[in-house]
Amino acid sequence: MGQAILIATTNAGKLREIRAVMGGLPFDWSSLADMPEIAAPIEDKETFAENALLKARYYASQTRMWVLADDSGLEVDALDGKPGVHSARFSDEGTDAGNNRKLVTELKAVPQEKRTARFVCSLVLVRGDDVLLTARGTIEGVIIDEPRGSNGFGYDPHFLVPTLGMTTAEMQPEQKNALSHRGRALATIREDLIAMHTSQT
Repeated sequence: MGQAILIATTNAGKLREIRAVMGGLPFDWSSLADMPEIAAPIEDKETFAENALLKARYYASQTRMWVLADDSGLEVDALDGKPGVHSARFSDEGTDAGNNRKLVTELKAVPQEKRTARFVCSLVLVRGDDVLLTARGTIEGVIIDEPRGSNGFGYDPHFLVPTLGMTTAEMQPEQKNALSHRGRALATIREDLIAMHTSQT
């Protein structure tokens, strides 16, 4: 059994993507689903990187484990970068359906060519207070009114990647994990973890 690493999320979609990319590495992965007794911290920082670090250090202090934490979301240029770090809580409902309804409503008067947006993911791996690894990934796209696809979660059905002609919810998991913001950040972390493990053996 390898080094134990806690994946600091309760989001089933994120967890599925992280496990898929990190599969086969010599580490013992667990998630917050295994630790329901730990209350979540208040994510009150202004950037994805700061919130990821806040979460990672908090859960490391609670568990004494290495922790991999992510903070990610959608930045829409016509909305001055919103919803940004508030992506998961953009609407009063705080649900995927509610967030998407608010997104489409706020872009109602914005022409399609000005609906440029990007998904952003910041990842950090910590041991206690020490930052071991960091990574950032992005993917560019545009927001569409009508949802397409059922493979993703969050804003995926409304996020069209023009170069591919499909939303991130229409991508197969393997394709999304290779191209998405989280997939790109995870690929960097995976390579760095392999290098770290190799140097220690």
